[in-house]
Amino acid sequence: MLTFLSAGAGAALPPAFDLIGSNLKWLNSRRLSIWAGCEFPDFLPKQVEKIKDPYARKMASRIERIPVNLSKDCVMSSCVKPKEQKEANPVVLLHGFDSTCLEWRYTLPLLEEAGLETWAIDILGWGFSDLERLPSCDVASKRDHLYQLWSTYIKRPMVLVGPSLGSAVAIDFSVNYPEAVDRLVLINASVYAKGTGKLATLPKTVAYAGVNLLKSIPIRLYATSLAFNGLPLSTCIEWTNIGRLHCLLPWWEDATVNFMISGGYNVIDQIKHVKHKTLIILGEDDHIIDYKLGVRLHCELPNATLRQIPKCGHIPHVQRPDVVSRLIAEFVQSDQSQKAKRDCVSTISVPVMISRTCTSRYLAYPVSPPSPQFRGIMLS
Repeated sequence: MLTFLSAGAGAALPPAFDLIGSNLKWLNSRRLSIWAGCEFPDFLPKQVEKIKDPYARKMASRIERIPVNLSKDCVMSSCVKPKEQKEANPVVLLHGFDSTCLEWRYTLPLLEEAGLETWAIDILGWGFSDLERLPSCDVASKRDHLYQLWSTYIKRPMVLVGPSLGSAVAIDFSVNYPEAVDRLVLINASVYAKGTGKLATLPKTVAYAGVNLLKSIPIRLYATSLAFNGLPLSTCIEWTNIGRLHCLLPWWEDATVNFMISGGYNVIDQIKHVKHKTLIILGEDDHIIDYKLGVRLHCELPNATLRQIPKCGHIPHVQRPDVVSRLIAEFVQSDQSQKAKRDCVSTISVPVMISRTCTSRYLAYPVSPPSPQFRGIMLS
């Protein structure tokens, strides 16, 4: 159980924004309007009032519920809608395992500043949707929910962004509904796990006990500290409280157990069917997803580009939102400007030999020297 939580819950929990690090000096220069006193929608748990982070507070104040019709019911589904529609295809942000759209509290405003129409959507079974009449929360239901939301409100091919397990959600969706996707962005992708494994066979009483453990503050603190190194305890606690807000909704346990016993995501055989142009983003210091899996994914996708962010952990869109937003914006606009400047992520190409998978590929690395493990990587 703990192994799954380390790879899954750590992937989804939005850990702290390290305001001490020199990498985030950009924050002080941003001209974002942050509301000190926010009015929150009444469906959010009352504990949201205790959140201090102004970016999380502002994002939470923008969350709304929209009706999404499924085969047997209508689900009032939580999301952050764009401030305005654009002519270009929209960017749609998913989140990781057992998380919410609040993961994007730092990056979404920057994408909007870059002129992109940006949605942040809570995946069915997680987030702040109304699940009082609980639908199935298995993979097929999550896929159908996303499709119905897209076909009702978005209606144009989207740039689908999936971090961690959200990458599996994005791959599964793009293979089943290729017409709905323009291109993909996969961040520290968790796509080689074979579902929830033995957890799917647990008796329900044991499954519920494990899920309650997942909700606990100690486990959430552990997952947050795993995603980052040297995080101040006070900051870790603050972001743990943000990351578990949705766990306080009354149907969270039922939805999570439903997903767990359904078997979860296994998209290994779907990867070769992805035809969309794809950007793969890796955090150099990710301690949750092995970097070799990112290299493997780059080799198995026929139309993919890989970018590595130095001094960055498992959730780059929280730790380095400046870089992630620029990477996404440049990727979206690449057809119009192939030679766009990359202030923070200028890259060079390093040849890498991959045995049995591909004979020769080029991976893009930051101009700063690549970490030693990336030199001459060999995968068997």
